[in-house]
Amino acid sequence: MLSRDAILDGLRTGPGFGHPVPEVLIIGAGINGVGVFRDLALQGVPSLLVDMGDICSATSSASSRLIHGGLRYLEIGEFSLVRESVEERNRLLLDAPHLVRPLRVRVPIADRFSGALASVGRFLGWVRKPGPKGAFVVALGLRAYDLFNRRDQTMPNHRMVPAREFRAEMPALSPSTRYVAEFYDARLTAPERLGLELVAQAEQMCPEARAASYLAVIGREGGRIRLADALTGERFTVTPKLVVNCAGAYVDAVDGRFGINQRLIGGTKGSHLVVRNRALVESLADTMLYFETPDHRICLAYPLDDTHALVGTTDLRTDDPTDTVCSDAEIDYLFEVMAMAMPAIALDRGQIVYTYAGIRPLPASEEVAGAISRDHSIRTFPPQGDRPFPVLSLVGGKWTTFRACAEEIADDVLARIGRTRRRSTAGIAIGGGTGWPADPAGYIADLSQRFDLTSARAHTLFERYGTLAAKRLEDSGAQREIPLTTLPDYSYQEIATIAREERVVRLEDVVLRRTHIGLLGQATAEALAELGMVVGEALGWPPERIAQEVAATAQVIATRHHLPGRTQ
Repeated sequence: MLSRDAILDGLRTGPGFGHPVPEVLIIGAGINGVGVFRDLALQGVPSLLVDMGDICSATSSASSRLIHGGLRYLEIGEFSLVRESVEERNRLLLDAPHLVRPLRVRVPIADRFSGALASVGRFLGWVRKPGPKGAFVVALGLRAYDLFNRRDQTMPNHRMVPAREFRAEMPALSPSTRYVAEFYDARLTAPERLGLELVAQAEQMCPEARAASYLAVIGREGGRIRLADALTGERFTVTPKLVVNCAGAYVDAVDGRFGINQRLIGGTKGSHLVVRNRALVESLADTMLYFETPDHRICLAYPLDDTHALVGTTDLRTDDPTDTVCSDAEIDYLFEVMAMAMPAIALDRGQIVYTYAGIRPLPASEEVAGAISRDHSIRTFPPQGDRPFPVLSLVGGKWTTFRACAEEIADDVLARIGRTRRRSTAGIAIGGGTGWPADPAGYIADLSQRFDLTSARAHTLFERYGTLAAKRLEDSGAQREIPLTTLPDYSYQEIATIAREERVVRLEDVVLRRTHIGLLGQATAEALAELGMVVGEALGWPPERIAQEVAATAQVIATRHHLPGRTQ
C-alpha cells in the first residue's frame, strides 16, 4: 500500500503512474466507486480514486448493514434487480465469509389475503405505490426469491413458520401476528472494512492504481481537474482521459463542476438507531424482524451482539445530501412502529447509544419514496466545449450489487479507452475471506496456540479480520498484546496496526469506521483520549494534533451520531 503522503507527493510532481496522466479518475470512494476501482485494476487499468472523506464514509457506512436480495423490490416489479441481488448475495457469502454472514429473517403478517389484487397490479407494473401485503402475497414473493436463489445457493428456501413455533421463540411479537414467513438473507458486519479490503486488493492487482481519501474535486479548467486536500487546503491538478462520477448523493454537485447541469439524483434519507436493550436482543432470537408499517414502509430490527440491536429504517424524501442526522421525529417514528411490532418491549431514548443516517442516491422522481427504483443506471456525458473528457455518472447502486454494477461500468470504460476485459471479479475472494478454512474452529485454535492467545481473544480477532488475523498479529511485532485500559476488547497493538496499515487520516476513521467502538456506544471521553494517544503515536502526531483529533471526533459523535443535546 502506497501511503496517502506518497500519493500526494506524486500529484505534486506529476501523477506518478508511469505515464503522463491517470487514464481514469473515479470520484467517490463509496462502495460503488471502490468496486469500479477494483474491477479496472484487475484489467490492468491504473485509475485514481479520490473522495472528499474517508473510504466508505458517507452513504456506504450508513446502510442497514445487510447484503440482501431485496424482497420488497418484487412489489414494484423489479424482478431483474431481485435476481441480480440474490445472485450477488450468494457470491459475497462465498467470497467474503468473514464479513458477510447468513441472517435468518422473519416477516410477521396480520392476515392472509390483504392486498392480493393490488399486488398483482404491482407485480405487473400497473401500480407503483406500495400497499398492504398479506401472507398469500408474501409467500408468493418468497417463492420467486427461492427461484432466484438456485444459482450458487448458500441458504435454505423460505418456509411459513407454525404459530406454535414462532410464539414460543418470539413471544414478544404483537398478538395481531397470525402468520410468520421465514427466509434467509445476509448481514454485513463491517461495511467500511469490506471497502478497505477491496481497495487494498485493487492496489495489489495493479500497483500503479492509487486511492486517496480526504481529497476533494473542487473545479475544472479545461481538461485539468482541480483537487484539494481536505486537511490542508493544498491544491493539485490531474488531466484524466475519462471521469467516472460515483459520488452518490453528491453526483449532481460534482457533475456541475464539469459544466453538466442535469438533475439526476432524488435522494431519500434512511436513519437507524443502535439501542442497548438485552430484552429486545433476546426477543429477536438471533433473527432479523422485517415488518411492514401502517404507512407501508419496511422496517427492521436485528441483534448486533448480546446487548445491542440495530433498528431502522426511515425512507424520507430529501434533496439535501448533508441531511445526515437522525431527527427526533424519526426516532419517535421508529419507536412507534417497534411498539406495534413488539409491544412487550419498552424502548426509550436512554437506551440509544448511536444514531446514523445516510442519503440513498436514487434517481430523481416524483413517485413516493417506496416506489422509486433501487436499480442503478449510468448516464454518459460526452466531451463538450472545453471539457475534453467524457463523464460517466452513476445513479443509484447498492451494497449488494456493487460488484455487478462495477463490472458494467468498467466494461463501458474499457470500451472507451480501447482495452479488453481480462477476467471477471466474480468468484475472487476478498481480504480476510481468502483461504477461508473448512474448519474455522480449528483455525481459531491454531491462531490461539501460535500467538499465545486465549481462545476467546483468538475468536474475536478471527471474527473481525478473518484469515488476515494472523498477518495483523505478525505485523504488530509484539510478543504479547496489551489490552487498552478503557477498551480491553481492543489491544494497543491492534489499534496501532490499524492506524499504520489502514489509511487512517483522522482519529474518527478508527473510532467510527475501522472498529465498532462508535457504533456500540463505547467512545467515552476516556476512551477517545486513550485512542488518540495510541493512534497519534503510531502516526507521529504532535500533542496538539492529538488534542485536536480527540476534540473533533467527540464533536462528530455528539452532533452527527447522538441525540441533539445528549452528552456522553
